[in-house]
Amino acid sequence: MKQKVKILLFGTGAVGSFYAGKLSQAGALVSVVARSDYSVVKNSGIKIKSIYGDFHFIPHRVLKSGADYNDVPDFIIVATKVLPEIDICDLIKDTVKSGSSIVLLQNGIDIEKGIAMAFPGNEIISALAFVCVSRTEYGFVDHQDYGRIVLGSYPSGISSKVIILEELFRESGLPVESTNDVIAARWRKLLWNAPFNPLSVICNGADTGELIQHNDIRKLSEAIMKEIIIISKADGHPLDESLIRKNVEDTEKMTPYKTSMLLDYENKRPMEVEAILGNTLTLAGKYGINTPHLETLYALLSIINKKNLS
Repeated sequence: MKQKVKILLFGTGAVGSFYAGKLSQAGALVSVVARSDYSVVKNSGIKIKSIYGDFHFIPHRVLKSGADYNDVPDFIIVATKVLPEIDICDLIKDTVKSGSSIVLLQNGIDIEKGIAMAFPGNEIISALAFVCVSRTEYGFVDHQDYGRIVLGSYPSGISSKVIILEELFRESGLPVESTNDVIAARWRKLLWNAPFNPLSVICNGADTGELIQHNDIRKLSEAIMKEIIIISKADGHPLDESLIRKNVEDTEKMTPYKTSMLLDYENKRPMEVEAILGNTLTLAGKYGINTPHLETLYALLSIINKKNLS
């Protein structure tokens, strides 16, 4: 009998719950570390409304902390927010074993280095979710559109473990691909995240439909994306400028929804300002690139984030 793949998930928010649930559908043994929603997930699992078909995700095990996991996971999936106050290395250290691959299913750019340095003997896999999904309340997730996932070994390549994960996602019915250059894939996702996530907050709660239908905001979004393309080229992972038009067209076609950053703002949760904008500006500074639009977004969003949490 083929041995089932063992997966441990950190982060039972919308993205983590949806993709972990799909991996469970494909036959993997998916355990989760749940914190604020521990009781709900433990007693009721997670109900997921999805354009691919509604389903009920019942984790193999529900734990309060990684220290409670006494097995050797094939994959440790980290789907938490990328925030300065979350020490991911400390969060997962008790569960990282020889042969465990660490999967970073998270937003942002240049987020892998610290994890790779802390666990030099373990493979790091970066995963990018191109999806419209939100957690409406503890134990309930609403998947509204898209769902494609892109995987790759960090900093480059496609390992045998990446292929195993890709096959599981494909068996679950999700569009999935592996890439030799996962850093370029991160830049490609940032191309959309950098304008639309911050602008949804700055524009007083505008959803994606409202943003893209406003002519001046669409032009501003395109200018922000041009700065991202310049930085990605300097970083050795150039993106084609045609992706700007594609991002605009895809946003015009997508079901209007509130971005993850906007949902965090409305619920008075910390926003991923550093992962999406701060790290990008650090790289821009490294390469001597002028980025007035990104710098403006960062300044505005930083003070909005601080006041929202006070």
